[in-house]
Amino acid sequence: MRVRDCNWMMIERHLQEGGDLAVLPLGSIEQHAYLSLAVDALLSEAVAAAAAEPLKAPVFPAQPYGYTPTYMAYPGTLTLRLETLLAVLRDLVTSLHHHGFKRVLIVNGHGGNSPAAGIAAELQSQLPQLQLRWHNWWAAPRTLDFVRKHDPQASHASWMENFALTRLPGVALPSAPKPLVDYGHMALLDPQAKREYLGDGCYGGHYQLDDQVIDELWSIAVQETREAIQGPWLTPKR
Repeated sequence: MRVRDCNWMMIERHLQEGGDLAVLPLGSIEQHAYLSLAVDALLSEAVAAAAAEPLKAPVFPAQPYGYTPTYMAYPGTLTLRLETLLAVLRDLVTSLHHHGFKRVLIVNGHGGNSPAAGIAAELQSQLPQLQLRWHNWWAAPRTLDFVRKHDPQASHASWMENFALTRLPGVALPSAPKPLVDYGHMALLDPQAKREYLGDGCYGGHYQLDDQVIDELWSIAVQETREAIQGPWLTPKR
């Protein structure tokens, strides 16, 4: 259930009935070539909500801003400092724990946020009974295998992020695939040089594929995220 569709009394009742698991999506606002700047925030919340629906686990609105300094030459990109992102996650998870949530899954939609995954060990040592796990939905094994099967070059801002939710009306996409970038070379570039090298911002692969492929990818991603929500978790101490 999406928290945006709940009031506080519903959440209190859910906790009183033994619901101690919450899902916190995490995104980023950054360039995605011809797709929405909010791709990572939109998809992390949508996949989490679809995965959690039959499990009745509350899904909070996505924390939209992440760590993405290397895209700052692209207007519209917003980045937090890594220490700020860590502080935000610490505050959000601490708030959940305060209300009685003992199990929290962060569903991350942006690779640049991955350095923050280490916060789990810190918080679990500070907050009694907390279990905190991190799930990169797009990089889960079966999801990534499916992407590689259909397009080994697929990467950032390609068809693997091109869903109805992230497309922009009236924006045409290139019909030809883009050659994969040189990751080693790109890692040496400052933001402006990175923009000059990347051009539109896509890292490589087809910009779009048939909806049937996209729907199958989504189903796999939802199922793997659902499995992450289900656990394994330790038996909570009452």
